[in-house]
Amino acid sequence: MIPGPLMLDLQGLQLTEAEKALIQRPAVGGLIFFARNFESRKQIIELVKEIRALRPEILLAVDQEGGRVQRFKQDFTRIPPMQMLGDLYKKDTDQALLLAKNSGWLMASEILACGIDISFAPVLDVDDHACAVIADRAFSPDPETVTALGACFVEGMREAGMASTGKHFPGHGSVAGDSHLVLPVDDRPFEQVMSHDGTCFASLIGKGLDAVMPAHIVFSQVDAQPVGFSALWLQTILRQQLGFEGVIFSDDLSMEGATGAGSYAERAALALSAGCDMVLACNNRAGALEVLDWLEREGCESSTRLSSMAARRSLDWVTLEGDSRYRETRRQLKLLGD
Repeated sequence: MIPGPLMLDLQGLQLTEAEKALIQRPAVGGLIFFARNFESRKQIIELVKEIRALRPEILLAVDQEGGRVQRFKQDFTRIPPMQMLGDLYKKDTDQALLLAKNSGWLMASEILACGIDISFAPVLDVDDHACAVIADRAFSPDPETVTALGACFVEGMREAGMASTGKHFPGHGSVAGDSHLVLPVDDRPFEQVMSHDGTCFASLIGKGLDAVMPAHIVFSQVDAQPVGFSALWLQTILRQQLGFEGVIFSDDLSMEGATGAGSYAERAALALSAGCDMVLACNNRAGALEVLDWLEREGCESSTRLSSMAARRSLDWVTLEGDSRYRETRRQLKLLGD
């Protein structure tokens, strides 16, 4: 069964009765976990099992990038900010590339061992400090470094059995504004955007990138719509010009950068018509229900692409913790973060 086109969130550590009914509605195709949904590894595994018993095909996701954006911490490897890999790259390129690959493998392996399908990673934005919400989440302010490390991280995720998601197309690192709080506007010409920020996405599309999450940013010299609501960006540029055939996830429709598109239902309609395969509506249950009701009224069909994001391997923690690659990567990440 193909997952529905809406990904939403949960309130706490356990499913409420209302949520049990909610996730069984066919248009709900995904759930994303936040820190409020996590208490321990045992607890998240049990929560996943409960969800799978109700909806086996639903896509389960989390943001487990490392650094500031790591939702699961206790009983998980603490992953340093990706910028530390960029710093290492300048000192020892080969070591940095290998550690990037192993970091992607380790992160994905831990998440898969909990029964979760995807972590929305890697961040392919080009930045080090220009954008406060990105900053050290990015590998580097150098596009070539981001491309090299990003490709290795994606390769490691693929080895573990997880599909990758590059964010935030075509790049969030050159605007100061946080699209959670404002709608950033980037006035650079298209050629400059693509030769600096977009080159990372263009390169990784040919190296196995499975999905893309567009930025809630207006590139004023390209289109008046934010990227995630723009058919020009998603269909003409991303799919036709760059040849991307994978999944497109919207960024969260609750972010301030999305509010100009109208009501929640209007935001979802615009994102899906622009080319998104799945829309995220998080941290606002009323808004998510508005999208869900609209999807059911309209009879929106699911994208067949979404099935490709399901976990490709089933891992267990006992085997993982006994793996020499796992233990050595944990050691190296601890040294990098210290």
